[in-house]
Amino acid sequence: PMNDNVKPTQTIAHATPETAKPAAGRRAFFSYLDLGVTDASNGAMRAQVTKASQGMGKPTGWHYHVCDQQLVYMLKGWVDLEFEDGHKIRLNAGDSLMIPGGTRHNETGTADELELLEISVPAKMDTVPCDPPAGMS
Repeated sequence: PMNDNVKPTQTIAHATPETAKPAAGRRAFFSYLDLGVTDASNGAMRAQVTKASQGMGKPTGWHYHVCDQQLVYMLKGWVDLEFEDGHKIRLNAGDSLMIPGGTRHNETGTADELELLEISVPAKMDTVPCDPPAGMS
């Protein structure tokens, strides 16, 4: 009989600027590069690079992600975020941020040019629009 505790086989994922594949993403004004981690990890993790060459015109609106964790590491530029507990954070190049799944947040602004690495666990990460927390718009 099969052992139900055996995890699907994972493989090494090595991506270069030449081999990373353009991917569809959540925002039309960003471009996304898939680093091959979703396939290599059988969906356990996703890693992609997000780039923008124009600033965000307006906030994304309050939302949360259906996942265990989302990690963002800023490579270039900055992103302003606000969170349901009232915290406001500007992520600058070299900064990282781990957002637990289900945490309501809003991206309120970005540099004209930005580049960031985003990792999510598991790979599948749905975005759910939601109402702003009480007292926030």
